[in-house]
Amino acid sequence: MSSVPSTLSVDQAASLRDYNTFGLPAVARTLVHIRSDADVRRMLEHPEWGRAPKLVLGGGSNIVLTRDPQAVVLHVAVTGRRLVAETDEAWIVEFGAGERWHDAVAWTLDQGWPGLENMALIPGTVGAAPVQNIGAYGLELAERFHSLDAVDLITGRTVTLDHAACRFAYRDSLFKRDAAQGGLAGKSVITRVRLRLPRPWQPVLGYLDLERRMHETGNHAPDARTVFDWVCAIRRAKLPDPALIGNAGSFFKNPVVSAEQCHDIIARDPHVVHYVLPDGRFKLAAGWLIDACGWKGKSIGRAGVYERQALVLVNRGGATGAEVVTLARAIQESVYGRFGIRLEPEPVIL
Repeated sequence: MSSVPSTLSVDQAASLRDYNTFGLPAVARTLVHIRSDADVRRMLEHPEWGRAPKLVLGGGSNIVLTRDPQAVVLHVAVTGRRLVAETDEAWIVEFGAGERWHDAVAWTLDQGWPGLENMALIPGTVGAAPVQNIGAYGLELAERFHSLDAVDLITGRTVTLDHAACRFAYRDSLFKRDAAQGGLAGKSVITRVRLRLPRPWQPVLGYLDLERRMHETGNHAPDARTVFDWVCAIRRAKLPDPALIGNAGSFFKNPVVSAEQCHDIIARDPHVVHYVLPDGRFKLAAGWLIDACGWKGKSIGRAGVYERQALVLVNRGGATGAEVVTLARAIQESVYGRFGIRLEPEPVIL
């Protein structure tokens, strides 16, 4: 094998158990730590790695590893946080792609720049956020996105993509789609992300859990810090800490159905949790559908459904990716059999 450039940090035969929040076993033949755009270019200049397939890994919170990846694994560890611009309309803030998402949310609030508080405690890194178009409690990243920098894994050039170029959709973007779909999956490395936090700040409070908190506390005009605290408390009550119980957060997307489909399901199950969307379609709560099929707390092998939130699959200790996938497929068949709805996984399954 050719020598490693002295400025690159590279591990050979590296365990990926600590690089995915599910804690699933897998070994990377080559793991390259990316701390700058230049590191990507140095890796591309390597005679072997430059031509090999690549797997880009951020916080590992959106991946299910079912085998040892044959690709060169790029662990994105670019740091940095700064205010790029401030106008009467917005604050523009920039983060290195390796920054932890929750830390970024907390930091913006500490600086007096609200707008991300609904997405507190989402696991993973800032660089992974636009890939998945993360969202929670009534807010999606796309609504706060400004632009990003990414390094092309063929040319080594850094490109800047704006909101339109990223082609955001529900839990989807250009970076999740492969070349056949006109996407950039495996074709680029996001290194920096800029977010637009609008002024004046307006709270996003339409989500059921937040409405319940307002009712319980009598506070119907919460400030951003209060919304942040509420979201953190709600998530901690429902969702397991990946540091304690391996998981990838919400495992299935909330399905979107037509008004006709929704009314049909409500006729059979009046208690189904649903939300109307601006286009007249309805979003159904996947966790409710799974719970209604009796999966909460159940296991297949060492993979299970979390006792407090049926939307979350967990590693009960020593689970393999195959066990997680087997459990997920059993849930999909169960929900389809009862409701006629096919749930889609949120994480990438490799």
